[in-house]
Amino acid sequence: MHLAVFKASWSSNQRIPHSLQSPRSFLSPPSLRSFQQKRRRGSGTGGVCGKKRLIVGNMPSSSSVTISAIIDDATRETGENDKALRSFHLTETTFLASLMPKKEIGADRFIESHPEYDGRGTLIAIFDSGVDPAAGGLQVTSDGKPKILDVLDCTGSGDIDTSTVVKADPEGYIIGKSGARLQVNRSWENPSEEWHVGYKLVYELFTNTLASRIREERKKRWDEKNQEAISEALKCLNEFDKKHIKSDDLSVKNVRDDLQNKIDFLRKQAEIYDDRGPVIDVVAWYDGNVWRAALDTHSLEDDPENGKLVDFVPLTNFRTERKYGIFSRLDACSFVINIYEGGNVVSIVTDSSPHGTHVAGIAAAFHPEEPLLNGVAPGAQLISCKIGDSRLGSMETGTGLVRALIAAVEHKCDLINMSYGEPTLLPDYGRFIDLVNEAVDKHHIIFISSAGNNGPALTTVGAPGGTATSIIGVGAYLSPAMAAGAHCVVDPPSEGLEYTWSSRGPTTDGDLGVSISAPGGAVAPVPTWTLQRRMLMNGTSMASPSACGGVALLISGMKAESIPVSPYSVRKALENTAISVGDRLEDILSAGRGLMQVDKAFESIIQSRNLPNVYYKLKINQVGKTTPISRGIYLRESRACQQSSEWTVQVEVKFHEGANNLEQLVPFEEYIQLHSSESSIIQAPEFLLLTHNGRRFNIIIDPSKLSEGLHYHEVYGTDCKAPWRGPLFRVPITITKPAVLESDRPAISLSQVPFLPGHIVRKFIDVPLGATWVEATMRTSGFDTARSFFIGAVQLCPLQRPIKWESVVTFSSPSSQSFTFPVKGGLVIEVNVAQFWSSGVGSHESTVVDLEIVFHGISIKKEAVLLDGSEGPIRVVAKSLLSTEKLVPAATLEKIRIPYRPVESNLTTLPDNRDKLPSGKQILALTLTYKFKLEEPAEVKPHVPLLNDRIYDTKFESQFYMISDSNKRVYATGDVYPNYVKIPKGDYILQLYIRHDNVHFLEEMKELVLFIQRKLEKKDFVQLNFFSQPDGPITGDGIFKSSVLVPGEEEAFYVATPSSEKFKKNSPPGSVLYGRISYGKISLDSKKNGQSPVSYRILCIVPPSKTDERKGMDSATCAKSVPERLQEEVRDAKIKFLSSLKQDNKEEKSAWKELSNSLKSEYPKYTPLLAKILDGLISRGPDDDKISHNKEIINAANDVIDSIDKEELAKYFSVKFDPEEDEAEKIKKKMELTRDQLTEALYQRGLALSETESSSEETGGGASELGAKVLFEENFKELKKWVDVKSSKYGMLSVIRERKSGRIGTALKILNGMIDQQGEPAKRKLYDLKIELAAENGWAHVVAYERQWLHVRFPPSLPLF
Repeated sequence: MHLAVFKASWSSNQRIPHSLQSPRSFLSPPSLRSFQQKRRRGSGTGGVCGKKRLIVGNMPSSSSVTISAIIDDATRETGENDKALRSFHLTETTFLASLMPKKEIGADRFIESHPEYDGRGTLIAIFDSGVDPAAGGLQVTSDGKPKILDVLDCTGSGDIDTSTVVKADPEGYIIGKSGARLQVNRSWENPSEEWHVGYKLVYELFTNTLASRIREERKKRWDEKNQEAISEALKCLNEFDKKHIKSDDLSVKNVRDDLQNKIDFLRKQAEIYDDRGPVIDVVAWYDGNVWRAALDTHSLEDDPENGKLVDFVPLTNFRTERKYGIFSRLDACSFVINIYEGGNVVSIVTDSSPHGTHVAGIAAAFHPEEPLLNGVAPGAQLISCKIGDSRLGSMETGTGLVRALIAAVEHKCDLINMSYGEPTLLPDYGRFIDLVNEAVDKHHIIFISSAGNNGPALTTVGAPGGTATSIIGVGAYLSPAMAAGAHCVVDPPSEGLEYTWSSRGPTTDGDLGVSISAPGGAVAPVPTWTLQRRMLMNGTSMASPSACGGVALLISGMKAESIPVSPYSVRKALENTAISVGDRLEDILSAGRGLMQVDKAFESIIQSRNLPNVYYKLKINQVGKTTPISRGIYLRESRACQQSSEWTVQVEVKFHEGANNLEQLVPFEEYIQLHSSESSIIQAPEFLLLTHNGRRFNIIIDPSKLSEGLHYHEVYGTDCKAPWRGPLFRVPITITKPAVLESDRPAISLSQVPFLPGHIVRKFIDVPLGATWVEATMRTSGFDTARSFFIGAVQLCPLQRPIKWESVVTFSSPSSQSFTFPVKGGLVIEVNVAQFWSSGVGSHESTVVDLEIVFHGISIKKEAVLLDGSEGPIRVVAKSLLSTEKLVPAATLEKIRIPYRPVESNLTTLPDNRDKLPSGKQILALTLTYKFKLEEPAEVKPHVPLLNDRIYDTKFESQFYMISDSNKRVYATGDVYPNYVKIPKGDYILQLYIRHDNVHFLEEMKELVLFIQRKLEKKDFVQLNFFSQPDGPITGDGIFKSSVLVPGEEEAFYVATPSSEKFKKNSPPGSVLYGRISYGKISLDSKKNGQSPVSYRILCIVPPSKTDERKGMDSATCAKSVPERLQEEVRDAKIKFLSSLKQDNKEEKSAWKELSNSLKSEYPKYTPLLAKILDGLISRGPDDDKISHNKEIINAANDVIDSIDKEELAKYFSVKFDPEEDEAEKIKKKMELTRDQLTEALYQRGLALSETESSSEETGGGASELGAKVLFEENFKELKKWVDVKSSKYGMLSVIRERKSGRIGTALKILNGMIDQQGEPAKRKLYDLKIELAAENGWAHVVAYERQWLHVRFPPSLPLF
């Protein structure tokens, strides 16, 4: 019997399963899903969970797994509150206790017996989204010590570059990095008088939730000011209209248009309002003892006199003085400061979600006024290691994880809690796992982590908590009291159970996955910016800190009792004393060894204090195979379940690093008795002599006689001399024996299955070969109120993350729903259906469910189709093995992928101790720079095949990228999971930042290929054609549209490469267009004409561009004589040489002027030369004498204008030409060039004339001022004949003209149009001018808004990685 032999000896309160008989199908209880994308994130009410990560459920959930009298048995010795806990007639006391569950794991009993073992002397590292030091319960421990010893942002998301050094002026002011003039406090000690300055957009430090709240508040105030300005402008317009009724005077009309344009401008500002947040200036300095920093946050305050730098109380590293600040009363967001690299980097640490504070509160909060709401270990101390990057919406990064481990070791932490995770490709593998193993084995740190929220299917445990050997993975448990109190359920379950969204084992390599369970929900402290003290979250994210707090109690007791703390002995005690959750062995896959019991675990530790602290590592492989090496045995596929198999189990005895050879390793010897939970299925030796060098033994498994469904068994070893120790090691054996389809129809049904709240049905099916998708129909009946169900499916493929499909459906009345999802033929699939535990609560009617699953399939010999860009089509062969299917191919190319190599690489050693591994190795950083260009706005995403999509199951440490434009504006940042971002046309730089301590790895990546993936506009999608003949793409014959596939018969068709006109000009040769191709049609009535849910990749290499036959053919040139052609070549070479000359100093300017005069005298009427001379003057810029420079420009522009026959030019553009004629095309290009040279000269002359006019105004020029004004108007009218003077290229003259006329509204309208027309990063001078014009109108709110945007559009430097 399962562990029954040890019932009396090692756990008197152990719950023993009533039956070991495996049912035909695994009926488990309910489930509520935390539906996640690729990476799990935070949840508003349920906490945070990981596309990446934070593991939390979204709503209250539980299942009906039976665990009879868990609370009864666990509390029988005390028994005082048992009735209150089980009867659900909650008193105020029991209600408060249910909000922070501790009774369930025996923590209350333990502290009652050992009041001083409440976590005192224990230090926990919280690897999470950050902990708010201002949150309730996180200030002091139960014995009066500081609760939080350090607060770190390990991600770098709060890092600010403060390498710029300035000195104060005599008045005590400095110029901050934002450009603001800041007063420093004269009382601040600064012996060097050097101030390091930087700045940050404050929203980059806030969570999205907080930033949204602040935006709403600020927009409300901004709207009020904007509405006042609109009202004033409207009043002026109305008064003007009263004075000027039906006036035809053009000047009057212009004034009225200006008044209307002011109103329109303000309204448009309201429409496009997008608050990117205030800027805070940061100043750091060395006071002779420590580095300190101060912030200027006045832009966050209502009163501009508040938040000034001079009034800030300086902060130093939190670890030194344990002080924090609050940005403003509006945000109520606390922060701490850490200073690195000799003042060159200031880290402002804020949390990236409430999750981390909540987790910390569960583990260790101390509320002296409300002790029932204390965390599990109120005496424990904490360090906060923020691994959730604010730039990524709280997703963890490799940088954050590694720095957190470095900090945990440096602070000599006893425990790590990590409530983050994600699915993984390989269990127990990767860079982070290697570092965790070192922390556990060498530094004796106990690492506890959430198992994940991807249940109820099997093999859904996430990394690292559910997949790493060195980490204690925790599942989420729900007690009746928690359901009644914290979740406020009207009719809670009568017994405790595992939340059904809690991830299940085993891992893909057969390990159990979940070690233990702990309460998976709590009402705990949250950050002050949430404007509440505490909130309810539920998930394995909450179960992990509950377990961590429980382990902190154990460590507190062990230190007090002078027992060496070892992760090995603590884990063994936890697992061997846990209370089983459920009556069947299979339930171990859900809850691990069961609900942890602190008091019983401590008794076991006391009893085992003199035994060696060792870990028994298992390496298992099937006899006859050297790979793969696994940690358990997982027989999932049909063939493995039909025959006996033999397995070799290698038991390795692992001491902590540094163990003494003579005193510990040599004497180690244990006599092991091996037990099988079911000898008729599993045969194992009876005894084993185990020494330090380990021992191997074989076991034989015969699953052939097992019934269909899930079966779990174990082989475990006990100490013959001390059986009270419980199992020393276990070999987990999971068998999923599938149903095999035997009928002619490829279908299987579940009929008349009754469901109650929380009920789960699993069905394992051997998917027939040839199946590629499923069409399922679910029918419900027999209920009154609405019912919500979860339906999901999972398949496992080698070296691939589990293939998952899932859906939630609500039936408001008896009805049916249909689903389709892809499958892999030949692999076992688990299909599970669950009624949410909270659905139908209070109703005594069961829901009757009928589920029909029909397999369909069209097999393709080439899953991925590659078109090589040639005219030759690709042959595709389709076949149906199951039933008649309709073959209807459809393929669309929707994206393009362009490869790039780095244009620059930079390998550096990171200088700070936060990047120094415990081994002493310093981490290195490789920065790769890529350049790409967009010809039009597009959605793009970088892709690095070597690095993307893996954070835990990779040997590379971390990666981070940043996309910026020529103005250094950052458009996107990301890490292992890149996202699409829409950016305007223009030139861009992508920097990829890769870290590792191995220089050879980084050297190998200096030429790393990166792809820029771009979504095509819908109008540019390429629909591919299909043919039944190989010549069809050319002849147009034999178009293939559809056919009927008869089972067993093949049919072929051709996929054609797109025609050349389909390839856009911005699709360079060698790039790849890609999309999806599908072949089948869904047969369900509810999904008529629906395409099959199965699709495959299709790629097309972009071929070389067409050759322009006319290129290089110039009949006019050929008609000229050799001397004429030579003269032209010499002339053009001289002009080219002139253009190449620099004018950086006086000598160079003189040489350029001399050559330009010489050429002008040689070619006095040659327009291209005169245009180049004008360009040279403009690019040179003015000397001290600006007036003379403008005169030079005017004269040069006049030369260009005079050299052009404007009448001939106008006559040409008034007549249409034939574009098919080569000569006409050549003349057109020449005339267009001449026109451009003319308009550019007119434009530049206009700018120079306007500046001359302004200079005359300043000097009181009188007649010269009037002359310049007349010339400006004449020039403007001439320019207007040739171009749109309001366009982005020439609009500046219109803006100047309107501004000089006092029509600011019209000037702003034109300026906005210019900015909008550019379609790529605009020049700063346009935005500066916009601010000037808004200031002239007295619109201070617009000025402030636009100035804040300058910091986004034109930052002085790129942010730090």
